Amino acid sequence: MKKIIQNELTEEIKSGRNVRLIFFGLALMVVLFLILDIFLGSVNIRPTDVLRAVFNHSNSNLETIIIKFRFPKAITALTVGVALSLSGLQMQTVFRNPMAGPYVLGISSGASLGVAFVIMGFSANISPDNISGLGNWILVAASWVGAGAVMLLIMIISSRVKDVITVLILGIMLSSGISAIVMIMQYFSSESMLKSYILWTMGSLGNLTSGQLNVLLISVATGVILSLFSSKMLNALLLGENYAGSIGLNVKFARTIIFVCTSILAGSVTAFCGPIGFIGIAVPHIVRILFRTSDHRILIPGTILTGGAVMLISDIISQLPGSKSVLPVNAVTSLIGIPVVIWIILGNRKYSGTF
Repeated sequence: MKKIIQNELTEEIKSGRNVRLIFFGLALMVVLFLILDIFLGSVNIRPTDVLRAVFNHSNSNLETIIIKFRFPKAITALTVGVALSLSGLQMQTVFRNPMAGPYVLGISSGASLGVAFVIMGFSANISPDNISGLGNWILVAASWVGAGAVMLLIMIISSRVKDVITVLILGIMLSSGISAIVMIMQYFSSESMLKSYILWTMGSLGNLTSGQLNVLLISVATGVILSLFSSKMLNALLLGENYAGSIGLNVKFARTIIFVCTSILAGSVTAFCGPIGFIGIAVPHIVRILFRTSDHRILIPGTILTGGAVMLISDIISQLPGSKSVLPVNAVTSLIGIPVVIWIILGNRKYSGTF
C-alpha cells in the first residue's frame, strides 16, 4: 500500500514538473518570437540598430519602422493569438465540439457583419483606418453584437441538435448566409467603401492606430480575466450541463459569462484585424496534446501562451523576411490550422454529443 501511494506521489511530482517545463518552454517561445517579429521584416535591420532605435529614440527612419510599425504589430499579433485561441477553447468546451471555433462556426462572420454595417451601412466614407476616438468603440461594439448574435443562435441550435457534424454544417450554412447579406451590401455600396471593406477582409495586423490598439488591448484583457474566472465553470461544463447543475453550478450564469467573454474576444479581433481563421480551432488541440489534460486551470494559461506564439510565428512568416512582398496573415494561419483540422477529422475521435 505504501509503495502504491509513493508511486502515485512520484507520478504527480513528475507531472507537475513536466507542466512547469512546458509552461517555461512556451513562455520562452513567446519572448523569442516577439523579439524576432520586431527584428525581422521586409527591411533588413541589424540588431544593434534595433536596440539603438529603441533606447536612443533618435528621430530616424529606423525608429519609425521599429517603434511606430513593428513593435505595435508584434503586440497586436500576440494579442490576436491570445484572443482567438481562448475563444476557440471556450467554444469547444461549451458546445462539447472539437470542431468549434470562431471562424468555423460563423462567429467571425457575425462580427464581420457588424463591421460591414459600420463601414458600408453609412453614406460617409468610413473605414477602420480613419475611425478614431469614440468611433473605435462603436466599431468594436458592432462587432461584439454581430458575434454575440451568431453565437446565441448557434447555442440555441446546439441545445436541440446533439450531433457535432450537423451543428458544424449549420454553422457553415449560417456563415454563408451572412456572407450573402454582406455581398448584397457590397453591391449597393460606393467604390471607396467597397475598397475599404475588401482590404479589411484580408486580415492585417499592421494597420491599427494607437487608439485602436489601446481599445483592442483593453477588450482582450477583459476577455482574458473573464476566461480565468470561468476556468472552474468550464471544467464542470465539460462533463455536461446535467452534471454541472448537480454539483451546484448555475449553468445559465456560466453560459452567459462564457458567451460574453467569447463575443468580446472574437469580436474585438475581427473589428480591427479582420476575420483571421483556424487559430481558434487549432491552438486548443495543440495545447491538449502538449499538456495531456482537460483541466482548464492548465489549458487556459497554456492556450494564452501557445496562441500568442503561433500568431507571432504566423506574422513572421507573412512578412517574408528579406523580401518586399507581404502575404495576408489569414493565408498563413489557414496553412497552419488546416492540417490540425484534417488531423482532428481523420483521427480516432467519435463526433457525438460528448467531447
